[in-house]
Amino acid sequence: MREWLQGRKNKKRRDKRRKDQYSLIDLFLDVLIWIPELLFLPFRIIYWLLRGVGRFIGEGFN
Repeated sequence: MREWLQGRKNKKRRDKRRKDQYSLIDLFLDVLIWIPELLFLPFRIIYWLLRGVGRFIGEGFN
């Protein structure tokens, strides 16, 4: 029983250390997520600005 408990504690300690590491796969996935966001952000900003200006002008004609 004591050996099993000791092995269990050691395994938990190893798992804790591994959780804190930022791996190359994590970096790759972050880059894959951010590339589309950075590409489409300028177009979304232009869309929001034009939409806001259109609403502002539309309110003036009512």
